[in-house]
Amino acid sequence: MNIDELLSAMAKHGASDLHIKSGEPPVFRIGGELMRAKAAVFTTEEARELLTGLLDERLRQDLEKRGYADFSRQVEGVGRFRCNVYRQLGRLSAAVRRVKPIIPTYQQLGLPASISKCSDFESGLVLVGGATGSGKTTTIAAVLNDINHKRRCHILTIEDPVEYVFEDDKALVNQREVGVDVPNFEEGLRSAMREDPDVMLLGEMRDAETVETALTAAETGHLVFGTIHAPGCAQTIGRILEMFPAERHHQMRSSLAFNLRCVVNQKLLPGLEKGAIVPAVEVMFITPIIKKHLLEGEDHKIAEALAKDTESGSENFNRVLARLYHEKKVSMDAALRAAPNPEELRMAMRGITFST
Repeated sequence: MNIDELLSAMAKHGASDLHIKSGEPPVFRIGGELMRAKAAVFTTEEARELLTGLLDERLRQDLEKRGYADFSRQVEGVGRFRCNVYRQLGRLSAAVRRVKPIIPTYQQLGLPASISKCSDFESGLVLVGGATGSGKTTTIAAVLNDINHKRRCHILTIEDPVEYVFEDDKALVNQREVGVDVPNFEEGLRSAMREDPDVMLLGEMRDAETVETALTAAETGHLVFGTIHAPGCAQTIGRILEMFPAERHHQMRSSLAFNLRCVVNQKLLPGLEKGAIVPAVEVMFITPIIKKHLLEGEDHKIAEALAKDTESGSENFNRVLARLYHEKKVSMDAALRAAPNPEELRMAMRGITFST
């Protein structure tokens, strides 16, 4: 069985992910659950030959230096896939994610209506957080495609690898893949501002240089999107400040207060319907009160301000989880496991709100 046959099987059975490991048959994730295929197990040599056949020289060097290689693969008539080949216990394994062929809408993803406000910003920084595999890239793709359909502008992305491929509508969209169109992420960032963008996707905010580039672009009139690993919207501020020395925190607070527009954080929960996956999406728009707390270093008050905000379209995790539970989309156990404050959520489920 070759790799393209496995990818075709993913599409046929509606699998979101495929795992390849020596000593195991192909393992598919269908409806959120891992299922072993009724097939022969891969030997160490079979897994190695299958996976190294996917790698060009650059990706082989990545695998050698970093222990993993990220790339995308297009199979004609089947679709696009995001691949990660990595070493474990001296052997090769892989995780492959199927990218939906059509960029889904907010409604198809089950995102809150307030997310659409992110496509209306003319400038500023929008950050989407969450764990790996929580759908950050897909959410940003939905927002960018919304912009694509309604605004005459230039959208520029720097991705590693490119997942969703946009078709130009009102916007002109250019997508640069690291290792294919640009040698590395840093070079892509440096050249981005010379390519006349209006809207930019700069990928993960992984270090101080990336954050500063994003904020500089936002300050000069661009709308910038990025992802970040943080457990919640309020905690995103601390995560960004951790990247900078203490003597620069005052400067960064000021830049964030005046340029950050919205922070989104999401988790994927098992739904009540068999195989359903339900997004729980926390949204924090930067209101005047949150801006004040940011400037004055009152980070501990940001979560409280978010919990009390019922007017801007913001919604904290506990309010989201309580709503999903009352709408009979997720179980109480699933909601409580995902809650940052389970006791507060129990009260909300009984109708006792934060303000009460």
